[in-house]
Amino acid sequence: MDRILVVDDDVRILAALSRIFQSEGYEVVTHNDPSLAAREEGFQVVLTDFMMPYLNGIELLAALREKNPRAVRLMLTAAADFRTASEAVNRGEVFRLLGKPWSLSDLTSSVRQAFEHYRLVEANERLTREVAEKNAELLAINRDLERLVVERTTGLLDGLISALDYRDTETQWHSRRVSLYARRLAEEIGLQGAALDVIEQGALLHDIGKIGVKDSILLKPGPLTPDEWEEMRKHPEFGYRMLAKMPYLYDASLIVMQHQERWDGKGYPKKLSGESIVIGARIFAIVDTLDAITSDRPYRKGRDLQVARDEIARCSGTQFDPALAQAFLRVPESEWLRIRHQVEAMEAEEMQRFGHLPHPLAVA
Repeated sequence: MDRILVVDDDVRILAALSRIFQSEGYEVVTHNDPSLAAREEGFQVVLTDFMMPYLNGIELLAALREKNPRAVRLMLTAAADFRTASEAVNRGEVFRLLGKPWSLSDLTSSVRQAFEHYRLVEANERLTREVAEKNAELLAINRDLERLVVERTTGLLDGLISALDYRDTETQWHSRRVSLYARRLAEEIGLQGAALDVIEQGALLHDIGKIGVKDSILLKPGPLTPDEWEEMRKHPEFGYRMLAKMPYLYDASLIVMQHQERWDGKGYPKKLSGESIVIGARIFAIVDTLDAITSDRPYRKGRDLQVARDEIARCSGTQFDPALAQAFLRVPESEWLRIRHQVEAMEAEEMQRFGHLPHPLAVA
């Protein structure tokens, strides 16, 4: 039921107001002592006289607002006090002023509007809470969907990398090593969060375009002819086309497209130079050299990490971004060895789970 608090130090006026509001169907609480009225709670509208002993109307409303912040505040005032009381309206402390003597229609209409205002504010707050709750639910759903997309995309990427590994045995586990090397070098220069994920993804997928290269070229045991090299050099563009249409992988696809570019502009496919090459591709160029030098190849054994460090220092400013080369040299050798051992442990675990499977192309 709508409840109104009425306060006036004149008991005759208080009784008259109580009868009027009861006849309007309101539950009425009355006080002729404003200090006692200040303790009341649980009403939607308060109507108080302005000039009263102990507390005037503005002081009473201020005290009531602390315990009843949403209650709508009305004030009765004589013409002589109207200017002072109107300042409270301007400050937002009072919803409406009513004159003494009052007009019955104006009085009942103002109280009715006060209750309507209270209900509108209450409904708005409820709707705001409901919208916030729905937004939170939608945000949670979006997070779940994003996580599912990431999980499935990651699974797809692992499958693509495994497919490439089966086609080109020289690349087996290379992609995983360089992805972790690239992330570590990116951390060294202060990159964080999503930027690290993009660089790791781009490095992991750098050779994915080789899936589009003919087996006769990709698996050729001897040196490639100029025409075959021309075909092989298309693999960055093949990889980019595979990935660029997926929003989740677009930034990574730029690394794939540019991973064979050089700081001095002598790389391929676009002969980009300097900082026109995305940072992830510049990082990749360094860690790819690290892995190429320190990994076993069919034609030679992997060489010492110091050989890779010397080569990267030597090619700083030509093949490699000099600032990134310096950052690479700052990273302790133990960090690169830790990552290599981490991938070796992954390889051993996979071998234990699936056993030693022959390369599919070797099966008659």
